[in-house]
Formats: sequence, C-alpha cells, structure tokens
Amino acid sequence: MPKIALVDDDRNILTSVSIALEAEGYAVATYTDGASGLEGLTSDQPDLAILDIKMPRMDGMELLRRLRQKTDMPVIFLTSKDEEIDELFGLKMGADDFIKKPFSQRLLVERVKSILRRSQARETSPNTNNSQQSANSKSIIDRGALVMDDERHTCTWMGKHVVLTVTEFLILQALAVRPGVVKSRNALMDAAYDDQVYVDDRTIDSHVKRLRKKFKVADEKFDMIETLYGVGYRFKEQ
Repeated sequence: MPKIALVDDDRNILTSVSIALEAEGYAVATYTDGASGLEGLTSDQPDLAILDIKMPRMDGMELLRRLRQKTDMPVIFLTSKDEEIDELFGLKMGADDFIKKPFSQRLLVERVKSILRRSQARETSPNTNNSQQSANSKSIIDRGALVMDDERHTCTWMGKHVVLTVTEFLILQALAVRPGVVKSRNALMDAAYDDQVYVDDRTIDSHVKRLRKKFKVADEKFDMIETLYGVGYRFKEQ
C-alpha cells in the first residue's frame, strides 16, 4: 500500500484530500506545518509527498529544499499563488508537479497515480548491464540539441538542463518522438493524462506555452514547437 504524506495548514484540505486518497487505497499521513512535516517525512519516508507552499513555521519551498538534501521522493505542490516565478523556482528545486487551488480531488488523485507509476517504473527497471543499456537506449530521445531521458525524467537543450513537470515532459515527449508529425490537442491529452482525467484545449495550450518559455530561458531563439492553427502542434524536423 503506497503511503502519501500531506502537509498543509488548512485542516479542511487535510481532511478532504485524505478521504479521497484513502478511498483509492493509499495510506495517508498528515502534517499541519512544514516543520512537523519535515520531521515526519524524514523519520517515516512516504512514497510521495503533497506540500502546500504557504505554511507557518516552514513554507513548502524550504521544506522541499531540505527534503532534497536527503531524498528524491516525488513531490506535488499545492499553491494558491499565480506568480509563475514561484512555480519555476519550485521546479528547479525538484518538485514533480504543481496543482493550483482550488483543485479537483479527482485531478489530484489521478496526478498522484500517474507520478507513482512513473516512480515505481524507474525503481523496477532492469539493473543488469546489458538489460540496462537496452532499456536506456529505448528510453532516450536524441533530437540533436534536444535530449530526453524518460527513466531519469531529465531533459536538456543544447546541453542545458530544462526542468519539466511530469505533464510537460509527456507532452514534449509525444511531440519529439516523431518530428514533423502534427499532434492534435486530443492526442496530447491522451499522452499526458489518464483516461479518467478531463482537461480542455486551453490546458494543453497553457502547457505548451510554459514549455516554450522554459526552453527560451536556455535558448532565446528556441522555435522548435510549431503551432498549426486549428490542427495542433508539432516538433520541427532538424
């Protein structure tokens, strides 16, 4: 039974999210501030942590910074802030995803399932030399300046590391695996979300907008993700 840690000073969220996660078969540990969360997550490490950003005693950013000194457990941030700088800072520190308040309980549960599946797949990947080399060759996408490693969830552009959320990674992976081929928004939804999660076209557009912005930080001339209006997106052939 996977264990989820939930750290938030809003007791209503602690209660409602705990009920939703426990209904899916997860064990849940709750903490009402960052300091107690750090102590609990360090002594009894969960499979995934869900952290609020704004909390008393220690905020979520500082909690994540300290956790990353000891563990690479998956982390999802809950935030009511709209400033993108906070999200980018959190991603650079090692957060796996962001969910903005107010949020759908169903969406959060599906994000938890998706990230846990990816985490467990990495842990159970083959560990013999030959098998590992074969697995790695299949998990790596090399498109010249772009290199994506699915197992390590890493992405570089022109040798510079680009930090992506799980959803952004999956969307870019779907585009880069076949350069020049147009992917509709529905196809990108299928690649990035489970069947149980509904998102609209604007959600995909927002993810692509953030992808472009992140790559322009590494290379201001980045223009590899093309929009075909009324059709979808494609990754340029080089």
